[in-house]
Amino acid sequence: MLRNFQANCLPVLIGSLPLHDHAESVELVFKYTPQIPLWVQLPVYREEGMIAQFLPGFPGLAIEKDKSFVNTADPSFDDDLLGFYKDYISVSEGETDIDSSRFTMTTDTAGGFFAFIEHLQHLPHRPIALKGQITGPITFGMGLTDENGKAIFYNEQLRDAAVKLLAQKARWQVKSLSEFGCPSIIFFDEPALAGFGSSAMISISRKEVEKCFEEVIDAVHNENGLAGIHVCANADWSLILESDLDIISFDAYAFFDKLILYPDHLKSFIERGGILAWGIVPTLNSDDIEKETTGSLVAKWEDQVREIAAIGIDKSTILAQTLITPSCGTGSLSIDLTTKVLTLTRQVSDEIRATEFKY
Repeated sequence: MLRNFQANCLPVLIGSLPLHDHAESVELVFKYTPQIPLWVQLPVYREEGMIAQFLPGFPGLAIEKDKSFVNTADPSFDDDLLGFYKDYISVSEGETDIDSSRFTMTTDTAGGFFAFIEHLQHLPHRPIALKGQITGPITFGMGLTDENGKAIFYNEQLRDAAVKLLAQKARWQVKSLSEFGCPSIIFFDEPALAGFGSSAMISISRKEVEKCFEEVIDAVHNENGLAGIHVCANADWSLILESDLDIISFDAYAFFDKLILYPDHLKSFIERGGILAWGIVPTLNSDDIEKETTGSLVAKWEDQVREIAAIGIDKSTILAQTLITPSCGTGSLSIDLTTKVLTLTRQVSDEIRATEFKY
């Protein structure tokens, strides 16, 4: 695990942009967050949707009327599932190179990743770290259904296959990004966690969720990467803070008051080196984006830092273990609002670092 990584209030983005061109998205990323750049998802393309982007390689995958699902009733499903596990074992045991397996991403669904790699190959200097992302196992398992419309998370066999698919694709990202000689960070995007514990997910146990997390986090750690989670709403933060995640990305603008309700968990997370990625720049409401300024967001963040310091965490520790981010991706925003979000993210980070680190 890369414990030598220092966040130091640097800016980093969350996944998506409202563009049509991958090369243009890479340029925008390096304009605003050159220290920790990331590859970008462009949701204007259906194949780059949160679930669709990571579907290739899943056993029994079928498409009807532009809807993807797992067809367990197909006569070939059992053979396809067996082939999936054979491939998984072969890759896990080193008999097959993951680069030539079903667990890679492709230009068909992840053009942003390959545009990012191409750009990195021509950089004169290494960034401080590189960021990738993948849909988390809970969101993936709740978003993908079988032929009867039932979420695959409720099928133990399909859930296991989904977790293994995502774990290996995350591992492949870390392996690919690590070739550039700097720390690699993978965020698992988990908006579905906002529903954990509600009536919609009442039959899903904490143990099941923890087991899913453990497997995907271990895959990242085994490649010497940093594992983060992005939840852009409220959640059971004890579940997240007690995991082996290195980074927690949360909507600090709208939900900090919920996170601080877990002071003991939060203190333990930070004391073991955990990093908070503060989504202090709003993205979910256009009025909020338009009204906020660099100064107002820095002041809001400083108030929040004081609350965390009050639970017994030294401010210098908080600063060293902080990233500044938007509260969520900007794929659904206008170009003008997106530009403001990216500008605010960079400026908030710059102002904090100028004040606190004298950079």
